[in-house]
Amino acid sequence: MVALTLYSRPGCHLCDEMKAVVQRVAAFSDAEITVAEIDISTDPALEALYGLEIPVLLVNGKKVAKYRIRDAELERIVAGRAGEAGGPP
Repeated sequence: MVALTLYSRPGCHLCDEMKAVVQRVAAFSDAEITVAEIDISTDPALEALYGLEIPVLLVNGKKVAKYRIRDAELERIVAGRAGEAGGPP
């Protein structure tokens, strides 16, 4: 199981772009993937932590990208994490 967590906020075009990448990779990956999107604008602590860096993408709790990521790069990361967890490579 690979957990993707996307920190974003409404009205952020970079967030929309990264969300689309995450959705495509999750839809077509052989790995079992969960996706959580967290709106930082609803939490002052998250806004303070990530406000200038969004979107921020975590894979299994580890930050792997901010601002942008390409499909191929996320696919490679997910495949590596799935392999670490004993799942499909």
